[in-house]
Amino acid sequence: MEFAAVDEGEPFSPECPTLLLPALSIGNVGQLAIDLLISSTGARRVGYLDEPSVLPCAGNDAYGPVPVGDLALPLEAYASSSHAISLIQQRSPVVKGMMVEFAKNLTNFISISGKKHVIVLSSLSSGRKKQIDPPGDLQIYYISSSNADGTDADCQRLGLKKLEEYDPCQRRWVHLKHLAEGNPVNEEMLSYEDELFDDDYYPGLPFAAIFSCCKAKGLKVTCLLCYCSEGDNISDSIQLADAACKLLGVNSNNFHGNQQGGWVMPLSWKTVYGPPADMTLF
Repeated sequence: MEFAAVDEGEPFSPECPTLLLPALSIGNVGQLAIDLLISSTGARRVGYLDEPSVLPCAGNDAYGPVPVGDLALPLEAYASSSHAISLIQQRSPVVKGMMVEFAKNLTNFISISGKKHVIVLSSLSSGRKKQIDPPGDLQIYYISSSNADGTDADCQRLGLKKLEEYDPCQRRWVHLKHLAEGNPVNEEMLSYEDELFDDDYYPGLPFAAIFSCCKAKGLKVTCLLCYCSEGDNISDSIQLADAACKLLGVNSNNFHGNQQGGWVMPLSWKTVYGPPADMTLF
């Protein structure tokens, strides 16, 4: 993975030791949350990442306030010095079968860049949820590298719930750990012919590969997760971004946006679900 700075020779924001990034999953909630954080914090684009395992794509400027013709590419790096955070936005998926390799390359870059804490934002299929949260509860889950069982005191203090399905001793988490650490893998440990169980779903997602590789590299990593379905997931992304802000100690009301909570909606959100229906049809 190579970093191409907007200003030639500039490193990836050493003054911003905390990095936020999405892990692609159902509903694109992680990507939407990163877009919202970039727009609301006024983060500036500091570079691009070249990674052969990520599919190519290109689009118009995502943040505005008006389109200026700057291309948006698959992997972009941003920094908000005022909030001491850096961000990576991923706009296209990883080539099938290359997720662990991508996570290793990404983690190596993060480590070389001097980041101290990685916060991964992602989503889970609501069809996998085993219970319904009471109304008003913060429906954000987490796993952290702070403790072997995935718990973290700061997340607990904020009212976030540890993902109960995370079990580091479960066979696919163990398999992923071996891959992340570069250890020889016993082919009998896990076979593609094995029957898949409910708990196999979670370590099979992109956030799990990034989490395992960061942990293997000795980086502190926290995954913030929410359950969702396909569709309009803007409200889910706001909730996920708000949880990230609370973990960072950032008050979103200070963003001075025109939306509730101070959020600044990205320009690209105006057309994210296409134009409204022609009302003459009704």
